[in-house]
Amino acid sequence: MSALRLDSLEVFAAIIRCGGFRAAARERRISSSALSQTMTTLEEALGIRLLNRTTRSVAPTEAGARLLVQLTPALNDIRHALEDLDQLRDTPSGLIRISAPAPAVDHVLCPLVFDFMRRFPDVKVEIVSDAALIDIVEHGFDAGVRFGRQVAQEMIATPLGPPLRYAIVCSPAYRDTRGTPGTPHDLIGHDCIRRRFPGGSLASWEFEKDGETLTIAPAARLTLGSAHQEVQAALAGHGIAHVFDTYAQPYLGDGRLIELMPAWSPRLPSWYLYYPNRRHPSAAMRAFLAHVRSEP
Repeated sequence: MSALRLDSLEVFAAIIRCGGFRAAARERRISSSALSQTMTTLEEALGIRLLNRTTRSVAPTEAGARLLVQLTPALNDIRHALEDLDQLRDTPSGLIRISAPAPAVDHVLCPLVFDFMRRFPDVKVEIVSDAALIDIVEHGFDAGVRFGRQVAQEMIATPLGPPLRYAIVCSPAYRDTRGTPGTPHDLIGHDCIRRRFPGGSLASWEFEKDGETLTIAPAARLTLGSAHQEVQAALAGHGIAHVFDTYAQPYLGDGRLIELMPAWSPRLPSWYLYYPNRRHPSAAMRAFLAHVRSEP
């Protein structure tokens, strides 16, 4: 049996349902001759006659009637499946998966997502906190969040939140005991709190002032795995922490932490939400992108 086209089976069902070629042709908005040719091709592919045709009527043969009995529910199932796809395309629903580093999740992504989910209750969101540079398509993510300079060129990227800034912080008790470093070089001899990434590397400390940039790897008595932990250690007086200022702001405001060398704190690009250049993103993803772009 030759390969069959789904539309030829739909034509066969339409002819029986409409009671003839002309009515079926009007329904499908094609010519009667084109409809007739499609039926001829179908019967030749199957190697059996499906319709008995006279000048006045069209009726299924025994083979045609048997085929129609099984074909009708199958075509209905296909039609319903396509209608479901239309609903997914037009109505925001389903799952959005996003990979993002913890700082972006904590201070930018979660507030955006929480507000988005209140507006679109049929959308589910999964956020995976991961600082590794991964192929989001290969790992099944709809989008990722990274610094602008880390976004792959083939991706579409949109800014997410304001520019970033590091803060060097410690507790007042630590400063009173150990003194106040005036420059990054003065950190030698201080107890610094460093972070080790999941991949094993240690975070370097970056500084910038009057066009001069400096990267150091300070000695550390304490090494931790997250900015939250570093802030807690600094609050407890265990040393000096180097974190995004969004982690430190609540404690700087109430005096439990103080900022050191603010003139040396570099400003970095904002986070960027990036995603594949797909022609037909889901309605949920389209709605989320519109939500992100509407934020100030």
